[in-house]
Amino acid sequence: MTQQLTPSIQGLIKKVQNYYQSDQKLQAMFEECFVNTYQTTIRPQSDGTTFVITGDIPAMWLRDSATQVRPYLLLAEQDPKIAKMIQGVIEKQMFFINHDPYANAFNERPNGNRYHEDQTKMTDWIWERKYEIDSLCYPIQLAYLYWKATGITNHFNQQFTAAMEKIVDVWTTEQHHADQSDYHFVRDNCPPQDTLSHDGYGAPLGYTGMTWSGFRPSDDTCKYGYLIPSNMFAVVSLQQLAEIALYILENESLANKANKLALEIEHGIQQFGMVEHPEFGPIYAYETDGLGNYVLMDDANVPSLLSIPYIGYRSFDDEIYQNTRKFILSEENPYYFKGKVASGIGSPHTPDQYIWHIALAIQGLTSIEEEERDRLIQLFKETDADQNLMHEGFHVDDPEQFTRPWFSWANSMFSEFLLSEIGLVVKGSPLHAYKKKRIY
Repeated sequence: MTQQLTPSIQGLIKKVQNYYQSDQKLQAMFEECFVNTYQTTIRPQSDGTTFVITGDIPAMWLRDSATQVRPYLLLAEQDPKIAKMIQGVIEKQMFFINHDPYANAFNERPNGNRYHEDQTKMTDWIWERKYEIDSLCYPIQLAYLYWKATGITNHFNQQFTAAMEKIVDVWTTEQHHADQSDYHFVRDNCPPQDTLSHDGYGAPLGYTGMTWSGFRPSDDTCKYGYLIPSNMFAVVSLQQLAEIALYILENESLANKANKLALEIEHGIQQFGMVEHPEFGPIYAYETDGLGNYVLMDDANVPSLLSIPYIGYRSFDDEIYQNTRKFILSEENPYYFKGKVASGIGSPHTPDQYIWHIALAIQGLTSIEEEERDRLIQLFKETDADQNLMHEGFHVDDPEQFTRPWFSWANSMFSEFLLSEIGLVVKGSPLHAYKKKRIY
């Protein structure tokens, strides 16, 4: 069922169009991208929750659903219908986490639909059970930002508390993955990036204090189990959880557990998550195993190393982040592609020489250079294949070649970037705090 646009959505579209009144292409792109999620992916449920499909896949990802509705937080304070929709997403996410905190994607009904017949603990609710740290970070972030944007706190209920306890327990268990975790995942007859090695338990690890992840935000397997950007996101999410637990839930025990775990993960990142690069100096690695092995790269999916200030782990002008950014946006990063039309970050999840609109949006949202952001806006206009919508990946020489014509996450990320350029930023987010300090 197509959702009718609320007056607040129409008003925001008008505001953006007035700002870019001399650029009809940008006006059209924003309108199409901003309404895409609301009109094509939102599924209100009879119990008041909200199910959100990713676009061309009928399942709800914990990660994607949070990012898909994030730009609408700008309207939630004055629009009860938008607020109800977002709170419904949060409540649905909490239901799913309580059902299984190791699953990344779920069905609208317990119908047994699934992406593949995998060897792992599946149920009829679960579409896919690839364990990814970020799948648990994003619902915390959305619940926190919803509170900061609206002042509403009634979503911090018993179901929320139970889900948060599960998240802390899982992340604590996965600090000792080899000894304490029973999570495993095997997919037969598939590319190597779709299954875990070593009988489904992943590569060997040394203890670091960080928490293990089976898969990346791309849904591709981790080469080494300590995925640095996702651990960074976990640190920030645990700090947000501690604030909620202390000031709203009045649950000092949960706050203390969240803070303790955040400190342990942070110590692990600082001790094991950085390397000295011969050209760029100290930079963050993408993955490590705690045994001296590292992956130096970045991936288009978020959390990424490029997104460090966006997720709130470090400041926009942090020296090691800036070193890492220079590495990421160079051909030293094996997934940085440069072509006749565009340059940017891609992913092993998509073909060689394909870059992602999500990565371009994150590049813009984390840039402190106005010239760079202006250039990225022009690049978006040149790479939409004349559809006024964003895609997953597109070829650096020919944007007419792209993956996923209907990908709501990318549309929302572009919308958020363009909104930030006219000073409209979600309250409580790192970007909001940065813009308050420094209008650029």
